[in-house]
Amino acid sequence: MKPAAACFAAAALAAALVSAQTGEVTFRSDVRLVEVYATVFDRGGKHLDGLTRERFQVTDNGKPQTIATFETNTADLSCALLLDTTGSMARALPVVKNAVIKLVEQLRETDSVAVYGFSTTLRVLQDFTVEKALVKKAVLGARPSGRTALFDSISQVAREIARRGGKKVIVAFTDGADNASVLAASSAMARARKIGVPVYTVAQGEALQNRELVRQLKEIARHTGGQSYSVSSSREIDEVFQDIAADLRHTYMLSYKAPPSADRKWRAVQVDISGGQGFRIRAKQGYFPE
Repeated sequence: MKPAAACFAAAALAAALVSAQTGEVTFRSDVRLVEVYATVFDRGGKHLDGLTRERFQVTDNGKPQTIATFETNTADLSCALLLDTTGSMARALPVVKNAVIKLVEQLRETDSVAVYGFSTTLRVLQDFTVEKALVKKAVLGARPSGRTALFDSISQVAREIARRGGKKVIVAFTDGADNASVLAASSAMARARKIGVPVYTVAQGEALQNRELVRQLKEIARHTGGQSYSVSSSREIDEVFQDIAADLRHTYMLSYKAPPSADRKWRAVQVDISGGQGFRIRAKQGYFPE
């Protein structure tokens, strides 16, 4: 045996002996955790902060689950901003930029933000960073061109942000119907629901003329625990993004070990608060097992 290999073997044996003596077992686990985001409102409709892990109960297909991790409303957040930069956005984009910058300013200094622009393809305008000046520069530098691959973009961003730890959220803005995606809307929605990161959707302009698109955006938001907005005039855009910013500051995240599942059928998730009669909870409604 070579000296280096012998040293490695000796170290491994020593570690095993220590583990045996202490009764500890070290192992790698690939157990999947189901992340659930919850926003809680009191009887008056105001956000309810300061809740502890013990106040939350979660069921998976009706069976109580043990909460493995818990992030309070004050924990750091990763926020992916997905902006429509298609040609139809030429007039609305300046207003959207200002509203998005105000949203970024209301996030905490330690919150990470990434900016994506989508048209025919998805582009990373700014990767995740806590440097808000870089985020603002990326937002202001967005230029409109191309067609709309909305559902491809939502699916791709959801997949990328899912790799990050802690609390995560996607804010997607569009002013037109999808006319360039490879994925069908149903496939993109299934992927977003499977990943389970909250998606906030904002639709305006031509997007509102497409009832099916509006329904699809509402479904994505509802099933992931986000919120869906329809903006009828540019004057409302700022108000909507301010509302989203406020919501992001009051979100809890908890996780639990995914129960064994014999199939990949939809599993219903229910979140409750002890001693919370009259409270309203917005959270994702379920997920698809891996």
